[in-house]
Amino acid sequence: MKKIVLVLFVGLLGFSLSAQETVAKIEFKTETVDYGEIAKGSDGVRVFEFTNTGDAPLIISKVSSSCGCTIPKKPEGPILPGKTGEIQVKYDTNRVGPIRKAVTVISNADTPTKVLKIKGEVKSTGTK
Repeated sequence: MKKIVLVLFVGLLGFSLSAQETVAKIEFKTETVDYGEIAKGSDGVRVFEFTNTGDAPLIISKVSSSCGCTIPKKPEGPILPGKTGEIQVKYDTNRVGPIRKAVTVISNADTPTKVLKIKGEVKSTGTK
């Protein structure tokens, strides 16, 4: 009986060790960028910073936005474990009104899809 338990224990231990795969993990400094109140025509570029907290290279395959008024830019190469990267987002600040947009990030991370948000309000400069 002890031998059977020992064989099962060793077998399970060996299985759990072989099941540990290397995986990329993406951790954002913040998942929401608040533009606050900005003037019409001002600089609409903001950055989402992230770190690969996994133990495999992180590859971002696609970054898309919920509308054509927001243009995201992804890193071109892989982000190595422990390294940081950024996703740049450019909002068209010639559109006056509230900003409520989503940016979807698709990667090889353990959570393959992340949704980032931008918010704020573009104010008219007062000239009509």
